[in-house]
Amino acid sequence: MWLSGLEDLVVDDVHNHLGLPFLNVGERCNIAGSLRFKKLMMAGDYATAMDIAKQQVEDGAHVIDINVDDGMLDGLAAMQKFVKIAVTEPEISKVPFMLDASKFDIVVAGLKWCQGKPIINSISLKVGEELFIQHATLLKKHGAAVVVMAFDEQGQAATEEEKVRICKRSYDVLVNKVKFPPEDIIFDPNVLTIGTGMEEHANYGVDFIKATKRIKEECPYVKISGGISNLSFGFRGVTKIRESIHAVFLHNAILESGMDVGIVNANEMLMLGEVDGPLRTACENLVFNKTENATDVMLEFTQKEKAAVEARKKGGGGAAAKVQEKSWRDFEAKKRLEHALINGISQYVDKDVEEARQLASKPLEVIEGPLMDGMNVVGDLFGAGKMFLPQVIKSARVMKKAVAYLLPFMEEEKKAKMLAEGLNPDDFDEHDASNFAGKVLMATVKGDVHDIGKNIVAVVLGCNNYKVYDIGVMCTCEKILEKAKEYDVDVIGLSGLITPSLDEMVDVAKEMSKAGFKQPLLIGGATTSKMHTAVKISPNYFTLEHPVIHVLDASRSVTVVSSLLGEGKEDYVQDILEEYDEMREDYYAGLEDRYFLTFEQARERKMTIDYDAVPPAPAPKKLGTTVIDSVSIADVVPYIDWNPFFQTWELRGRYPNRGYPKIFNDEAVGTEAKKLFNDAQDMMKKIIEDKSMNLKGVVGLYAANRSEDGEDVHIYETEEDRESGKPSNTFCMLRQQAEKESDDPYLSQADFIAPKGYKDHLGMFAVSCFGCDALVTKYESENDDYSKIMAQALADRFVEAFAEYLHRSIRTEMWGYAAGEQLNEADLLKIKYDGIRPAPGYPSQPDHTEKKTMWDVIKAKELAGIELSESLSMMPAASVSALVFAHPQSQYFAVGQVGKDQVESYAARKKMELSVTERWLSPILNYERD
Repeated sequence: MWLSGLEDLVVDDVHNHLGLPFLNVGERCNIAGSLRFKKLMMAGDYATAMDIAKQQVEDGAHVIDINVDDGMLDGLAAMQKFVKIAVTEPEISKVPFMLDASKFDIVVAGLKWCQGKPIINSISLKVGEELFIQHATLLKKHGAAVVVMAFDEQGQAATEEEKVRICKRSYDVLVNKVKFPPEDIIFDPNVLTIGTGMEEHANYGVDFIKATKRIKEECPYVKISGGISNLSFGFRGVTKIRESIHAVFLHNAILESGMDVGIVNANEMLMLGEVDGPLRTACENLVFNKTENATDVMLEFTQKEKAAVEARKKGGGGAAAKVQEKSWRDFEAKKRLEHALINGISQYVDKDVEEARQLASKPLEVIEGPLMDGMNVVGDLFGAGKMFLPQVIKSARVMKKAVAYLLPFMEEEKKAKMLAEGLNPDDFDEHDASNFAGKVLMATVKGDVHDIGKNIVAVVLGCNNYKVYDIGVMCTCEKILEKAKEYDVDVIGLSGLITPSLDEMVDVAKEMSKAGFKQPLLIGGATTSKMHTAVKISPNYFTLEHPVIHVLDASRSVTVVSSLLGEGKEDYVQDILEEYDEMREDYYAGLEDRYFLTFEQARERKMTIDYDAVPPAPAPKKLGTTVIDSVSIADVVPYIDWNPFFQTWELRGRYPNRGYPKIFNDEAVGTEAKKLFNDAQDMMKKIIEDKSMNLKGVVGLYAANRSEDGEDVHIYETEEDRESGKPSNTFCMLRQQAEKESDDPYLSQADFIAPKGYKDHLGMFAVSCFGCDALVTKYESENDDYSKIMAQALADRFVEAFAEYLHRSIRTEMWGYAAGEQLNEADLLKIKYDGIRPAPGYPSQPDHTEKKTMWDVIKAKELAGIELSESLSMMPAASVSALVFAHPQSQYFAVGQVGKDQVESYAARKKMELSVTERWLSPILNYERD
């Protein structure tokens, strides 16, 4: 195999810095492999990121792996920019690049800027043989080598036989059908994690080594690669143990089976001879699955190494002092309170607080002493990543209950002091925050009813001694500014989930500037981003005195607020100002680099479905609306997708334990994730038993056809109305316009509905989970933030599961176009059924005003009690709405940015003023509106 950057690299001639015939692929320019690199990429600091790449080459990397996969990054733009810069750096570009991404278009974007011959990582049969061939053909055209994962339509290969079978099939397709040079193929048979304690994982190391030898024998000329860090992921944080496991594994995989390539941190590789005898034996037993207790023995080594590391950090050594364990209930009152806070135990709060109060000279001493001592530990552990959000929320619950108990005593004491000083106790200021680190006002903006994220941030800030004024949801600009003045806050935080909230935030920033506000403005919520904040909000208010800052999640909020209110504010704000300035420049430069078809050109290249060959689905059994009010929470529990639940609580496992239920195996968050899940099960059981939440919705099924111009969908109440051409309503759609590298069509949802002359149909539904607000009020009155947020998180899961349940019912019964469908719940979550259910306001149709049309059609407010706010957020917050397309060629997509010519056409078709239309579509306009 031959590769090249500025310099040639013959892989067969390579020996790494340890003398092994092995190609080191540096992993530190991979977001998943380096936290520092991730931070730099998120900050847009490409210059410093280049230093990481240079260091890898110096440390012995033959190839640089480049991976910018992250939900908060524009992967396409980031890959292009990184490669563009890297190729201008001779110290970096002298070696070949490995372009690594989960989306094929991202690696292709980087490939076009590469000089020499890079490696593309990766393609696989997971996408189906037809698309696999397309990908391979394109890479062959560009002359790239390729990593092929042992992954097919059935999933990831784990056993030796699966690895060999999938790689042989991939080889046959590539060599015989695509005519891909076999010497340019690198198979990755999946290095999977061992030492997890699960029996089915114990042989993963053996399976890889054996499969490597067989693949090289049965697929001539190919190379074998693997991500080595995956092997020891269960021992994360203990470098010596991980390096030792890798040394044993690589020695055998390379010298015995012929492994050629690995994504590694070259600076941390050991020779086998460097591993101590007893540890080496333990590693061999683990890697080769020689003994049943191999994992337990390795854990003992791990604990010893951790202890040794801690001892070295403390400057000590020798045997640690042994402390006789005793129940924490035997501690003195102050220590009991600290323990309760750190561990989130609220059972004994009132008793212990009262005892501590009796021992203190005044109630405030209890807060400033043991309570704040405990919360300081919580804050430090959370900041260091050693404590997780659910634990912090539980600690906050203890703190709130303790403060609530002390509050009456403190108020009486303050009033007595005022009387003694000759003051009127009626002038007592309940907002006196002199004992807090700062005051923060938080609000969900006008028209938006979502507040889980805001509630979490408020709790985390409260845990760190900030006085938080949470003024609720659907807050007008006037209310936000009025309350900020009334409470004399230090910082203002805005939250929003739906895209119209972005414009509301811009308006608040403008009004703050006009009114002469001086407080920093924080922006957060699911719909927000650092880029939008920098480009759209920041210019309206940002100064060195009062910056505008995007806060990604609760874990970042304390750092941001403390930096703004601390001594280092000026330097901190200056850094952000420079970062946002650069982001704006990059954004506008990116617009110049992107090309858009005219609306007319995009229409000419729309998706064309042959409705004669693949006709529309049969007519529904019944047209019109149907109220759904007999489905219970228990009915939808099997349809729950638990992954977003853990994301709400900011619990994120690392590969291969990212998703539910594998997250329970994750070394870092697994234990806490399991506790959280058990708490959720307990609350869910109680909700089902007492029926404190209930589900209701409405479904509509209607005759439908695409409009004559192909851009909208007409709805007909009856077949007679269709025949006479009298639509009752029209759903207006948007079409992709950003130029594509391929010949793919420019999609609109209208493409999935047949034109006049065919009897097509369109479904829709709106569903809600009711009762959550009452539970939230109850838990708020009990100072129980943990249960409050848990209830909100569960309500979201219930309604999403209800939507999944109902969509299945529509497909198999109410519409019945897939009556024979036999998919289990897991397959449903993987969208293995025919048809789609896109939601108005989301990527396939990003205009929230289309909800109004849906509400007019199905009478969601009148029949199901689901309302729309002025910004078209659904109420209650735990609500879902969607259109239902049945055609098997319908697909999810993102409209992306659109041009003014399309917006003008869209406004005219909707009979809406252009300026109003532009406001609703503001986040996707490819131009600056007037």
